[in-house]
Amino acid sequence: MDTTPDHSPAEQEEEVVYFDELDISDDLLDALDDMGFDKCTPIQAKAIPPALEGRDILAVAQTGTGKTAAFLLPILDKLSREPVSKINTIILEPTRELAMQVDRQLEGFSYYMSASSIAIYGGRDGFSMGQEQTALKTGAAIVVATPGRLMAHLDLGYADLSEVRHLVLDEADRMLDMGFVNDMLKIIEMLPKENLQILFFSATMPAKIRKFSKEILKDPVEISIAISKPAEKIDQKAYDVADWAKIALIEDILREKTKTMERILIFCGRKKTVRDLTRRLQKRNDKVMDISSDLEQDVREQRLLDFRTGKIQVVVATDVLSRGIHIDGIDLVINFDVPGDAEDYVHRIGRTARASAEGEAITLISREDRQRFVRIEQLVGKKVNRVELPERFREPEGESRERRGGNDARRKEGRGRSRGGNNQSRPRRDGAPSTEQRSRPQDPANRNDEPRPDRPPRNDEPRPERPPREGDAPGGQRKQRSGRNRGRGRSRGPKPGGESNSTPE
Repeated sequence: MDTTPDHSPAEQEEEVVYFDELDISDDLLDALDDMGFDKCTPIQAKAIPPALEGRDILAVAQTGTGKTAAFLLPILDKLSREPVSKINTIILEPTRELAMQVDRQLEGFSYYMSASSIAIYGGRDGFSMGQEQTALKTGAAIVVATPGRLMAHLDLGYADLSEVRHLVLDEADRMLDMGFVNDMLKIIEMLPKENLQILFFSATMPAKIRKFSKEILKDPVEISIAISKPAEKIDQKAYDVADWAKIALIEDILREKTKTMERILIFCGRKKTVRDLTRRLQKRNDKVMDISSDLEQDVREQRLLDFRTGKIQVVVATDVLSRGIHIDGIDLVINFDVPGDAEDYVHRIGRTARASAEGEAITLISREDRQRFVRIEQLVGKKVNRVELPERFREPEGESRERRGGNDARRKEGRGRSRGGNNQSRPRRDGAPSTEQRSRPQDPANRNDEPRPDRPPRNDEPRPERPPREGDAPGGQRKQRSGRNRGRGRSRGPKPGGESNSTPE
């Protein structure tokens, strides 16, 4: 059995591997670039090359290390080169939530490919069971499933597993703890014995997992990756803040921090966010510059040199700067958004407090990112202090995102880009009533029922009955108009792949 030894965080940091250095297809590289990924995490750098060679993998890696991409990318690469018409890959997950999460990441990575996939898990209605049955019969290339639900289908005998070439057991220790061992063994027994690659991932490696892996794996490459821990001298803080207030909050933070700090690094998850934030900050500070993978290498190097020498005080960057750079004296790291996993978080904030120095890290957490940040805290073993948000950056109590301008609601319904919301923060014209004034019902005791002088007195005589019109039904009722639904919005069906409200690992 080959063994790839674990490395310390410092050693891992030196071994930067870029995705374009791996032998994976251009379609995958394009998708990774669109998603903002250019560097491998340690588990990806160690697992992808042998997996591309067809080797079995035995990996000890927790959620948050980037392990999902470590098994999805090699499989998708092979499917991009050799399209299939039957089930090619089965990925087993312990829970429906993990199955949904992996399926969403699969959708992103395979964006430029034609590989079909289906997520199969319990807790759904009979219609979903029928959809799953159809996909299994027609041969979805990749099946992501919980063991019990998949066995329910396999027992009915309509799934053709004769062409399965890849089996992924993700979080195998949890599946064994949940009592899925018999289902897992039955599924493995139904798969072809020849040309089957098994990728085995577990967060821990107790004796029962080691024994189980030896029974099913053939000469595996063994990999062990531990989540790095942030340096103790980093003062970690976080703000719970809505997306609409993030840029203004960063401006407020920098207004004070730039008075005493020489170097500040701001990380954003998307290149567009980098560009937008940089343009906004440059209006107040000409020593702000952006760095992303869109820039030529010589331009990036010059800007890094200017950052080192103090010509640039604030750098706004994608994760291209989270690994593999060594700039001492970075006083503050700001995460504009929550990183995708714990490994990225540790590497981002690890740019400060280098060489035994002290440093500060601030993360801005939107409502959608709260659960992801809680998972990161659990994985790195530290509860990050929440800083009270200044009043001017808070959402009015009880106000939803839809009322604040409807931006998110319109995007979800597919009604196009927002054009500014309802401008509740903009000063009103003199004399214009507020929304609250216009909509608040009056107290009947204070209502003035005197007739207005500019109107004639009210006539309370009953109206004469109107004569019948052509088309009226008997009894004077109008016929119901037929034809298309005159509702304001179109009904939209579910997106492919099931539910969509989650965050991928």
